Amino acid sequence: MRPLSPAIFRFSGCLVLGLLLAAALAAQQDPEPLRLTLEDALQRAQKNSTAYHAAVTDAGIAREDKKQALAALLPSVNYNNSAIYTDGNGVDSNVKFIANNAIHEYISQGNVHEGLDVAGFAETRRASAIAAAARARQEIAARGLVVTVVQSYFITAAAEKKLEAAQRAADEGERFLKLTQDLESGGEVAHSDVIKGELQVNDRRRQLADAKLNLLNARLDLAVLVFPNFNDNFELAEDLHADFPLPAFPEVEARASHENPDIRAAMETVNAANEGVVAARSGYLPSLSLDYFYGIDATHFAVQTAGVSNLGSSAVATLNIPVWNWGATQSKVKQAELQRNQARRELSFAQRKLLAQLRSLYAEAQTAAQELATLQQSAALGAESLRLINLRYKNGESTVLEVVDAENTATTADAAFQDGAVRYRVALANLQTLTGVFSRP
Repeated sequence: MRPLSPAIFRFSGCLVLGLLLAAALAAQQDPEPLRLTLEDALQRAQKNSTAYHAAVTDAGIAREDKKQALAALLPSVNYNNSAIYTDGNGVDSNVKFIANNAIHEYISQGNVHEGLDVAGFAETRRASAIAAAARARQEIAARGLVVTVVQSYFITAAAEKKLEAAQRAADEGERFLKLTQDLESGGEVAHSDVIKGELQVNDRRRQLADAKLNLLNARLDLAVLVFPNFNDNFELAEDLHADFPLPAFPEVEARASHENPDIRAAMETVNAANEGVVAARSGYLPSLSLDYFYGIDATHFAVQTAGVSNLGSSAVATLNIPVWNWGATQSKVKQAELQRNQARRELSFAQRKLLAQLRSLYAEAQTAAQELATLQQSAALGAESLRLINLRYKNGESTVLEVVDAENTATTADAAFQDGAVRYRVALANLQTLTGVFSRP
């Protein structure tokens, strides 16, 4: 067999290298960016949020506790097997211990057990109330997550708008510097105007770099919330300035009275505390247990012994009447009553807090909505003022200081308009933590 030539190895190496380079180039090509809506961001954040999933886990545990409490009320079935070996007294195979039936005793029986007491029913209702409270706290966590995502989402949207404004301001600064240089060449303005133009260009360039950095940080914060794996290849689909009117206060108040999870959680906590008192007081009452046995309890581990069937059944009913336990039951009742009183106080506080928060958050949203209209007008006026001042400067009717002031005013007004839009959307999200999601008209 002839050995392979070095040329074949060189060709194979080049081919492999080419394939690797092609794969690297393909990996470097960014795929189409994900178009991220606010609803999609909320759904993704729910899947990734550890705080939200902690509340989901607590709700799941409470749900299983409820199932276990209900199962404790139902009959249980067990199959018991045991062998008892004891000393005999040497007389007719009698045993030394009177509690034992024979020297060799084998037990193999099925047992159906049912226990009936007030505490079992109270614990079931208590577990049900605790599960309902856990579900309410899960909804609280979900609504809190909505506020976080909405804030991060629209801060990113505002950062994009601010970057666009910073880019326009930087371009305007470049054009104004060129204009001052041209006017200086024609002897129409002094060199001080050119210097002022250069200072403005430097400021605008720094502002543009800061705007890029702010947008990068905002996108990274949103990506951490939304994506399980790091991914910043996305674009926002929601319009920051989309019309989303604020409902009337009576509608908001009605929704808050029926759909507030904080009140539901506090009410269910009170219900659970009430059942805890009932369960503690049941210690004063008798309890009944029923047992049915079927199987063998014989001297041989066999269905028959000497032709006689060992299979049989028995039933036991036990009524346990509490008499004295050194005040333990009274202490448990006192403990449960203290917990119930605290739960009632927390419910009262939650109700008062809801009324205060509802008015405060609605006033915040209302104020933000009213200011947003004036901020939009100010941004438009600032842009128009800058345009007119530039025209007057070209015609020699205004000074360079007026142009600089107009540029600063326009930039500040536009940034305030974007911040005002974010404030309104976050105020709506905060209000919806009390009322649930508003539907668009």
